[in-house]
Amino acid sequence: MHGLSHLQTGSTLEALTQATIILILAVAIVISNLIVVATYLNFKGPHEVINYYLLSLAVADLLCGLFIVSLSVYPAFSGEWIYGDVVCRMVGYLEVTLWSISVYTFMWISVDRYLAVRKPLRYETIQTKTRCQCWMAFTWISAAMLCCPPLLGYNEANYSKTTNICMLEWGNMAAYSATLAILVLGPSVISIVYNYGYIFTMMRKVRSGAPIHDKEYATALAENLANPSHCMSFALVFSFWISWAPYIGLRIYELVSGETIDNPLLHFGAVWIGILNSFWKIIIMTSMSQQFRLLVRLLFLTICCKTKGRLQAELIGLDPDD
Repeated sequence: MHGLSHLQTGSTLEALTQATIILILAVAIVISNLIVVATYLNFKGPHEVINYYLLSLAVADLLCGLFIVSLSVYPAFSGEWIYGDVVCRMVGYLEVTLWSISVYTFMWISVDRYLAVRKPLRYETIQTKTRCQCWMAFTWISAAMLCCPPLLGYNEANYSKTTNICMLEWGNMAAYSATLAILVLGPSVISIVYNYGYIFTMMRKVRSGAPIHDKEYATALAENLANPSHCMSFALVFSFWISWAPYIGLRIYELVSGETIDNPLLHFGAVWIGILNSFWKIIIMTSMSQQFRLLVRLLFLTICCKTKGRLQAELIGLDPDD
């Protein structure tokens, strides 16, 4: 009897710990991405094109925090899903859709950075605000449509007590699952590897002093390569894949070996380390982008006192009413 009581106490403590971790993560993701979204929406002046992609990422992460992470807090403590099958299926659908949107967006960011280096003289005419917004709209719509089978009832979503999250069951749709993985990961991974490979090759070439005969091109290239957005965007991409590497590796191992690893803590950690990526972005952007830090200061000055916000905008050459 004493042993049973001790086991129940340990189980309750573990559930409380996991629920607390998820709650902290939910608050961190929602607040950090609200700041990013508000920062970019608050500034009405000329934006770098990459800012629209970063805004799209922040919106996806905000939705993840609101509708995926937040809904996992109470079930993590109680040990059961209380919101019904429909909500569970919607959460599973959102997970796949938002993950696909993030992957596609990183692909477009790598293409944008590649064009800035490959065609520095024509970059501003190629990568316009309207074209960028069209690509983002296309990304959200195509990802929503590609991942829609659970909404049509073609597969089920189950609540996992080990990871405390609802996930879609793709086993009964193996062909579709493989096709979706190829459509999402194929072009994205190839583009990211090639584009950043080219960018870092050009960085190394310029730093080594290799001769470039076209002086105008050389000047524009040097200016573009000096933009910290290249390294910042690569850090965002790298942190995303590093965060999800444990979960992807775990799933690949289980798929290849045909056996399920009976370690609840390992499964819990793999999933939530991946989701934690939704919080890392604001840290990377704050530490590596002076422009983002200035826009955040502008946001808080505007909130505290609109006059001070305007003054600060003028001091840094950014007019919020332009």
